[in-house]
Amino acid sequence: MSVISPRSREETPPLALLRTAREPNAVRSGGTGRRTGRLRLSAADRDVLWLYLLTRAAVWTTAYCARWIFPAAAGGRDPGPALASFERWDWGHFLNVARDGYFPAGSGPWNADWDNREAFFPGFPLALRAVHAVVPHWTAAGLLISFVAGGVAVLALARIARLYLPDARAGRRTVQLLLLSPCAVFLAAGYSESLFLALALPAWLAAQRGAWPLATTLAALATTVRISGLFLAAALALHFVLAARTRADRGRLPWLALPALPAVLYAWYLHARTGDWMAWKHAQERGWYRRFHAPWEAWSTTWESAFAHVQTTGYAFMFQAELLTMLVGLALAALLIRRRRWPEAVYIALSLWALGTSYWYTSIPRATLLWWPLWVTLAAWTLRHPRFRTAYLCLVAPLSTVFALTYLTGRWAG
Repeated sequence: MSVISPRSREETPPLALLRTAREPNAVRSGGTGRRTGRLRLSAADRDVLWLYLLTRAAVWTTAYCARWIFPAAAGGRDPGPALASFERWDWGHFLNVARDGYFPAGSGPWNADWDNREAFFPGFPLALRAVHAVVPHWTAAGLLISFVAGGVAVLALARIARLYLPDARAGRRTVQLLLLSPCAVFLAAGYSESLFLALALPAWLAAQRGAWPLATTLAALATTVRISGLFLAAALALHFVLAARTRADRGRLPWLALPALPAVLYAWYLHARTGDWMAWKHAQERGWYRRFHAPWEAWSTTWESAFAHVQTTGYAFMFQAELLTMLVGLALAALLIRRRRWPEAVYIALSLWALGTSYWYTSIPRATLLWWPLWVTLAAWTLRHPRFRTAYLCLVAPLSTVFALTYLTGRWAG
């Protein structure tokens, strides 16, 4: 088997990558010459799952320690419920929707104390309600969803990495970088990131193989979880245009509309209850200041919040992280464009536009968990330059610890 260097493979135009991905032997088991069935776990897959379990144990250990060292009541003798560390922030919105619905007892955005829960897409709450039928404890049910979905996501990410990089270590390295990233704690919490990745990454993998009905179906399911599913749909559409070469391929064009259907149905559902076709966007505006502002205005406001001493130190630190992550995203988008990886560039660009045109930046560090081209790119660099891997891990390790403790102790937003 010919070996392509990571640099040359990354700079290969997307069509060549697609042709390689469609070859019968494009995905192999752990670098051997043996074919692997799509549902069969290879030695490389098992290695990735072992790494995943170890990092989950690390997160749970951190949560246990945080509960005892930083109890809710200073000087208290009781650390609180075992799963209390994961009952933070967005979890409350997901729980409220799963348990009570979007508009319980006729309440809604017309109430002064409304919590704007319609800002969250229904995919994760629906999954939570279904699992709760088997697991009575709501928080345990949410953690179980993220645990299982995270395992699916890392397997898909590893296989995507093997399509792009010829090194046998590529899959494990890419997953390692994701699981040790600063915001990786949210993959373990009862949040929607793991479930989204468990649908979006297999969708991208299916598209690489030319399985467009499967790819768009998975993308549609991903759209039920997060608005980012529409960004994925746009990337898949461009992917299709670049890859379609036969009339049979072009006959699958209608499938590309499928990922938009969940968003349309959700907008219709909200309109039926609020009379507002833009109810989701307006909830985002009320709760998270996501009103449109020019990109330079959003940067300026975030910069002022980070460094002008107008916020408490906790909030200021988070705004500093937002600024840094925006720069990383812009650099990634520029790199993808330079290397003519157009579909991935569209996905990242749409994400940056959505996050970078609000009153100020919110949740960009968490969004990096969804940027799989970032982790594949970093994996390629660390495989070529071991010193870069060492430097990266030494810098990221303290940030990951700080971010995990900040979330687990209820200090995430100041």
